[in-house]
Amino acid sequence: MKIARVEAFLMSWPMPEPIRLPNYGGVRTIIKRDAMLIRVTADNGLKGFAPGPAHEKAARDIEQQIASFLVGKDPLKFREFNFAGELELVKTYHAVEIAVMDLAAKFEKCPLSELIGGRKRDCIKLYGSAGMYMPPEKFAEEAAAIKGMGFAAYKMRPALGPEDDLRTVELMRQATGPDFGLMIDAHSWWRMGDRSYGFDTIKQLARDLAAYDPVWLEEPLPPDDHAAYRRMHAEGLIILATGEHEQTEDGFLDLIETRAADYIQMDVCCQGGFAMGNRIFAAIEKAGLKFAFHSWGNNLEVLAAAHLGVCWPESVVEWLEFPCYANDDRPGMYPFPLADEILNARLEIEDGHLVMPDEPGLGIDIDETVIERYPFIPGPWSFFQIDSPPETIAVTGDHSVKWVDGVSST
Repeated sequence: MKIARVEAFLMSWPMPEPIRLPNYGGVRTIIKRDAMLIRVTADNGLKGFAPGPAHEKAARDIEQQIASFLVGKDPLKFREFNFAGELELVKTYHAVEIAVMDLAAKFEKCPLSELIGGRKRDCIKLYGSAGMYMPPEKFAEEAAAIKGMGFAAYKMRPALGPEDDLRTVELMRQATGPDFGLMIDAHSWWRMGDRSYGFDTIKQLARDLAAYDPVWLEEPLPPDDHAAYRRMHAEGLIILATGEHEQTEDGFLDLIETRAADYIQMDVCCQGGFAMGNRIFAAIEKAGLKFAFHSWGNNLEVLAAAHLGVCWPESVVEWLEFPCYANDDRPGMYPFPLADEILNARLEIEDGHLVMPDEPGLGIDIDETVIERYPFIPGPWSFFQIDSPPETIAVTGDHSVKWVDGVSST
């Protein structure tokens, strides 16, 4: 068996109307959501699939460089491949590598997880992720709705100013009770221009938020400022999480080895692939920390990450993010039907856990009709308009691209 074709398909779901989300420092506008489907086809007709970084450069890199490297190779020997290049190109290669692994697992008639380490468990704990720039009462309402869907926890994104952010968490705790997990994703606090929170404000807010027992406070500081995370972590005020914007494996290892946070996060489909994920998990286990997947796209991304996660015990890899979209009248932030429809069947969720399929490869078939049904719309999917200093920043689909470079992702 040899690899015959490597393809990357970009797709878009346009919002019926642009969504404008006012916040403490400006306005965020969402005009669409994007996705990438990677397909690797063997000369015997067998296909492997994976999610990929949903932006045009990644698609070009796959078509112009990665495909020529892989075509003609035996997918069963994927561990022997040695692809080299600049950092972002190599990250994209490792996304394609997941599709090669899916192909190999299908040929071997085993689940993907069995090919990449072997399952330690048959399910992984989910948290429902939604909550973007709403009044405090709406966050509380959505938190209760996500709890009602059976998730073990809810993650939201406050951007209302320190007082209203604290009030939001208070109302969410009242709405959900003491035994439900609440995650606070503070990515916006350092992205509001002159109104971004300073270290002392964050320190006081962390102290106040701790009274409501959140699972973690995520990215309250610029993610490349590891020294600031070490300072905040040393205060011992609140459980900290970070990692989704790390650029390199060395960056992850620095967070882990210097104990800059309690939870390390990574999007394995965008930030380095399964082999790097396993190395990160091993370092986390050695340090006595915990890992939580970042997964902000579609159900294929969730499924792919889960296959890696169940190869480790929950004491190391604890949480998997499940983005909650308002599809089929379900609670969530906005509709994104492509997120569900990319798979031919719904993910099985039971008691707040994703139950792993037992079929070969990823275990759920891809609905390839989405490629034609959701044609790609070029350009950014979202914009941050910052009031002071006046600035508009475009957002593309790669979570690992630095905000300071003018391109980022939620």
